Amino acid sequence: MAKVRTVFRCPDCGASAPKWVGQCPGCAAWGSLVEELDAPLEAVAHALVASSGPPVPIAEVDPTEFTPRPTGVDELDRVLGGGLVPGSVTLLTGEPGIGKSTVLLQAAATVASSGRTVLYLSGEESPQQVRLRAERLGALHPGLFLAAETALPHLISAIDQVQPELVVVDSVQTLVAPELSSAPGSVAQVRECSHRLVQEAKRRGCAVVLVGHVTKEGTLAGPRVLEHVVDTVLAFEGDRHHALRLLRVTKHRFGSTQELGLFEMTESGLVGVPDASGLFLADRRVGVPGSVVVPTMEGVRPILVELQALVADSNLPAPRRSAQGVDSGRLSMILAVVERRVGFPLAKLDVFTLAVGGMKVLEPGADLAVALAVASAMQGRPVPPDLVACGEIGLGGELRQVAHTPRRLAEAARLGFTRAIVPHSAPHDVGGIELIRVGTLLEAMDRLDLFDI
Repeated sequence: MAKVRTVFRCPDCGASAPKWVGQCPGCAAWGSLVEELDAPLEAVAHALVASSGPPVPIAEVDPTEFTPRPTGVDELDRVLGGGLVPGSVTLLTGEPGIGKSTVLLQAAATVASSGRTVLYLSGEESPQQVRLRAERLGALHPGLFLAAETALPHLISAIDQVQPELVVVDSVQTLVAPELSSAPGSVAQVRECSHRLVQEAKRRGCAVVLVGHVTKEGTLAGPRVLEHVVDTVLAFEGDRHHALRLLRVTKHRFGSTQELGLFEMTESGLVGVPDASGLFLADRRVGVPGSVVVPTMEGVRPILVELQALVADSNLPAPRRSAQGVDSGRLSMILAVVERRVGFPLAKLDVFTLAVGGMKVLEPGADLAVALAVASAMQGRPVPPDLVACGEIGLGGELRQVAHTPRRLAEAARLGFTRAIVPHSAPHDVGGIELIRVGTLLEAMDRLDLFDI
């Protein structure tokens, strides 16, 4: 019998060392190596698979084998480029309680209702708990099979019995390969179990969806190899205090990574939001100082978001700079430009900024809207309710155009906005909305009567 040896492995990159060292030899991270028992060679011999066949000319490869099959959840299919590809492996990540299990259970039930067999494998909840959630979501269907398994051989045995077209594993961190001595969720276990599941998916031609945990920093937990072996990586984001959920794709071997899915959490589960701009602006109050609407881009999807600012006197030596849904670094830069290039005295004032609805507006295209919102709040003069602002601010106070300006402004025109303040270099081929072209931040504030020159 082969001897099991102790190694120290990095959970970020998977590099190993025979003894603990302060810096990872692979990714140079400090203090990342963790101790685990390395598997003997006999334990991983099953990883060797048979050849898939002799080499063939690329023109003779059949592309129809990778045709997506819809899940029935519109926003999920939008992100996946039409649906799940047979034989593909998709990794869904997100914070606890964000709705990963909910959206996958809804998708599994919808796929089952279309006549396809689905196997839902839960390693974190009992079958009774999953059944109660499915009943609440209206996801009970005879074609949806449920099992609570954590041992990898039992999981594969369940797949052999059901012969499903879709397998959902919740989650990959709970799986255990018995031939390995390390604990569930360790680098070795996650790496081995994910490799085995990828092989099973390719061999059987069934789509597999894995649920993955995230760290407190919001990154995927486990070895980086997990992201490399799967075909698609989805990130489920949102603020649990708001109903909105965002589904982003960070890796997709079968389509674009620029799509964004939007869901709203309701009592009956997650519901797709086809008109996100209307949702964000539904409760907007016009005529309030410090409120500006900005047309943002999430991938290829334009979304209108209301940015709000509030300026107040401060008794603190270092006044507060609060940025909720807005990049704090860009906010500090914008406030410095407003103070130095426009002349507003902000050094001794508290400044609070907010992207309404739980949306995160981190792109440079929101710079102009943030600056106008701060000026509007400070002067007590509201920005016209039919106007949107879009542009990037430079350190000299100059304005620069941003990508996809026509698409942004077309979305604003669709929702009834008639004017947009944009940089001089913005494109001209925008219909349905009047463009107010300005070259500097000072000129923009003067055109809106927020600053008296």
